[in-house]
Amino acid sequence: MAHQPPQHPPPHQKRRARRFFVPFAIFFIISAFLFVGGAAAILYLIFSEYSGVRNIWLLLCGAPSILVVFVIITIINLYNRFGRPLEQLFKAINAVEEGNLSVRVPENNSDMYSDLVKRFNKMVSELERAEQQRRNLTADIAHELRTPLHIIQGNLEGVIDGVYEPTPEHINNTLDETKLLARLVNDLQTLSLAETGQLPLHPTRFLLADLMQDLTSSFSSQAASLGIDLKTNISDSSQEITADYDRLNQVLSNLISNALRHTPKGGMISLETEPIVGEREARGVRIMVKDTGAGIPAEDIPFIFDRFWRGDKSRSERVNSGLGLAIAKQLIHAHAGTIEVQSEAGKGTTFIIDFPEA
Repeated sequence: MAHQPPQHPPPHQKRRARRFFVPFAIFFIISAFLFVGGAAAILYLIFSEYSGVRNIWLLLCGAPSILVVFVIITIINLYNRFGRPLEQLFKAINAVEEGNLSVRVPENNSDMYSDLVKRFNKMVSELERAEQQRRNLTADIAHELRTPLHIIQGNLEGVIDGVYEPTPEHINNTLDETKLLARLVNDLQTLSLAETGQLPLHPTRFLLADLMQDLTSSFSSQAASLGIDLKTNISDSSQEITADYDRLNQVLSNLISNALRHTPKGGMISLETEPIVGEREARGVRIMVKDTGAGIPAEDIPFIFDRFWRGDKSRSERVNSGLGLAIAKQLIHAHAGTIEVQSEAGKGTTFIIDFPEA
């Protein structure tokens, strides 16, 4: 992230700080005078009663001064322990209010407030990360929409100007771009609804083996044409699961499609299921999609479920929207499940989906 220059508090924040500081300063000065005067009077009475000392100036400038120094040292110590961390925290809150999400509170000033400061810094970090993701999402959407729109515009203008003949080839190319555009918009809508918990699900109870069989039938021809062996390994053919059949089919279809694109000829893709066994009984079911493809570099694994992530950094691949894995993650989370990936470059990839018992 680019370095941001230090931001000075706006004038209204300075006025607000002065409004808080002036009454406090007046109160402190009056309290100090009252304390010094009271201490001097008490010491004067004590010494004049029992020792005959009548030099009030000596008492006023001697013993009370020592007490004042002690009080000042105590106040400075208390301020450093309590006042300064709170002051820095309030300044940081004001900065966040003004939109500066790069501000952080030093964590080494006060042991008492260390947990509060850490929680605040973590909160601001999450806000900053969310804001950066929002900006990246806006830029990515603009990028993804720009290409098909330019192609559609160029084809139509070419036909109108007579540069292109309105042949079925040009019309089909334009139609393909509109389909890609519609698919991107639909994927964005699905992802948005899933992230906000508003995507309707229609859970039913069904045999997991039936879903595996449907997936194998759907992709067997494509796998055979690519010279890839697609097989299933179901540990329990009577295993049932409660989920939205179509949405789970969508997730697994996306994973298989990705595996087919990245598995070379002669490779293998395996769909496997097994129960998640607890201490005494089964606690759910695990679905795994394994391939012997190119794998995912370790530095890319933390980002594969991000929106518009593609292994091809050139972004030249336009067959898919780059939202498939992000949608898959949200759909699995909507079912109270988890999805993770294990991969090693050059050795293949395994996606693991865990479903708890309904």
